[in-house]
Amino acid sequence: MMAKFPYKGRIVMIGYGSVGRCTMPLIERHFDMPLSRVTVVDGHDHSDDAARFIEKGVNYIVEPLHEGNYIKVLSKQLSKGDLLINLSVEVDSLALIAWCQKAGVLYIDTCIEPWANYYDNTAIPEEQRTNYFLRHRALEAAKKFPKNGPSALLTHGANPGLITHFIKQGVLDIARMRGLKFSKPNNRAEWAKLMRDAGVKVIHVAEHDLQVTDVPKMPGEFVNTWSIPGFVGEGCQPAELGWGTHEKKLPENAVEHKVGSKAAIYLRQPGCTTEVRSWTPHGGPMIAYLITHGESVTTADYFSVVEKGKVTYRPTVHYAYHPCDDAVLSVREFQEKNFTMQKDVRLLGEEIVEGIDELGALLMGDFGAYWYGSQLSIHEARRIMGPEYNATSPQIASPVLAGAMWLIENPNRGVVEPEEIDHDYILDICRPYLGPVVGCYTDWTPLKDRNVLFKETNLDLTDPWQFENFRVRR
Repeated sequence: MMAKFPYKGRIVMIGYGSVGRCTMPLIERHFDMPLSRVTVVDGHDHSDDAARFIEKGVNYIVEPLHEGNYIKVLSKQLSKGDLLINLSVEVDSLALIAWCQKAGVLYIDTCIEPWANYYDNTAIPEEQRTNYFLRHRALEAAKKFPKNGPSALLTHGANPGLITHFIKQGVLDIARMRGLKFSKPNNRAEWAKLMRDAGVKVIHVAEHDLQVTDVPKMPGEFVNTWSIPGFVGEGCQPAELGWGTHEKKLPENAVEHKVGSKAAIYLRQPGCTTEVRSWTPHGGPMIAYLITHGESVTTADYFSVVEKGKVTYRPTVHYAYHPCDDAVLSVREFQEKNFTMQKDVRLLGEEIVEGIDELGALLMGDFGAYWYGSQLSIHEARRIMGPEYNATSPQIASPVLAGAMWLIENPNRGVVEPEEIDHDYILDICRPYLGPVVGCYTDWTPLKDRNVLFKETNLDLTDPWQFENFRVRR
């Protein structure tokens, strides 16, 4: 067990859903501070779930944040040197970051969120509903923030966040396997060149949630192992992927961005209807959803090699997510009801009886394929956290903890993305909560065992790593 982390400031956590419930015991366990200096601001009353922490001094406020009240609410609870942990949905991240910059408050979140009624609002152009656009908006705003202002760490949960540090470790492993001579990169340019030299063409955030419940999903119910509003929201956004320089042609119905680095593209269809082939060590080959995530953009951008003003190397990057089986059924029912949310929702916890959440980075290219990540079982998660937790929550909460510690130790770095942080620092803190963290080579490709039953005409047999070979067409 690591030593207690001293902190003299106050902490406000916005949201007490699946991630907040798992982050709070980590704060108690690892921060050397009285819980009376911790406040939860929640849009829904989950105080029953927080009862044991409220008894120890945590201040629990039920008040949905919106454009008209967030400054008033936060100003009462936070001042210079304090920490805001944003684990909410439908609360605008940029508004919170801008306030924190003025107030001198440290900030961390797990994704860049807009205000409510945004992702599924057809009056908002598709491009502006992408994570690419939301990130671009945040980075443009950051240019106006004070230099060396209070640190604000964007998108540092499991993925985005932890996955970036898995990717870096995976690149180092592949480079060593290939006999490359190198030192640990110290900056963006060095990391990008090492990834290029290692031969990486494609990166999947390859996650297969294999947790099984003894209380199956019922008709009219949406179940999942983490935030249901968060999952549904991002599933309704356009599918997005970082777009690599090795790709020969744009996918059908793809759109290129007009502003920013142009490191990513989006498809004119929601992520929850976009399927791709991928692989994890325990689960094996899978058909997964190409759900938009911030790391699809930031990873492709960060690991781009730019020479004489031109991008000469960039990997293709996207999320390939297979939720637990009951969540897959929930998504299918959601689609069948014309994207109308089910009446009942259920966050899976104590009813899970078996399984692991296998989350890692699948790096593919000249060397074949290599997966590096966490294989946390439900039994291990309950041993380290308690009986009410599942195997997904610690994978998200532990990088929130690590990110918060990094902020306190690096308080004047301004707006920061996960790629800019030392991956060893984060992994050292997170490892006790991730179960086995393993690296595994495989001979899998998206072309393996294809063309068995039906002739597919859209495949590129000369390069297995073209996006068209991953994309599933029904």
